[in-house]
Amino acid sequence: MKFLLLLPLLFVTACSTPSSSTGRSELGNRPGPRGFHTVVIDAGHGGSDSGAVSRVTGDMEKTLTLDTARRVQDELGGSFRVVQLRTSDTFVDLDDRVVQASRAGDVLVSIHYNAGPSGMRGPETFFWRVDSYSLAKRLQQQLAAAIPGESGNRGLVRRRLRLTRNPSIPCVLVECGYLSNPSEARLCADPGYRQRLARAIASAIRDQAARGDAGMGPLPRHIDAPPSRATDARE
Repeated sequence: MKFLLLLPLLFVTACSTPSSSTGRSELGNRPGPRGFHTVVIDAGHGGSDSGAVSRVTGDMEKTLTLDTARRVQDELGGSFRVVQLRTSDTFVDLDDRVVQASRAGDVLVSIHYNAGPSGMRGPETFFWRVDSYSLAKRLQQQLAAAIPGESGNRGLVRRRLRLTRNPSIPCVLVECGYLSNPSEARLCADPGYRQRLARAIASAIRDQAARGDAGMGPLPRHIDAPPSRATDARE
């Protein structure tokens, strides 16, 4: 019985140890990445898929995500090799994004802008895998610090999506703000504001590469779940 009681503690201790490994893992049940060199940036939507559209500014999510992705790459400078999953207004299937990211990089950050009830606003970061938790937490903290205080903080969300479960590398999805909220839509339309968001995302990536899981608290438990599919209710 004493041995069985020790098992959860041993698991947490093992998972809390920072790792410099950037190898592939189908389940992601391991510590978060540290010392990685290649970052995959995914500008959400594109081509025939406009994503959310602001009724106030007319901005389309696909345009804002591509602009923000380019800004993140500029902010990272020459510190990392950056792979963009799309560099123009083209449609890339989600499953193709998963395959390309898994082959090309060490971590994946998918950039989006949100939509919902008009009163909802603020950044939100999605993760699923254990090895993605610390990067997601750093991203959410940096984004929350970069936005105006009244915008709020939607927080960290554990959700199984094709871009948070299926890649074989640590993977997170960032919602930078709500285009359905008039005030936040106007903020997101400002290039200077998008630069602040990009700077926050780049800062979180640099911190994760330098520190791994250090300072992010205990890692969440592993949830054994199948890959996400387009037919899933929450996809």
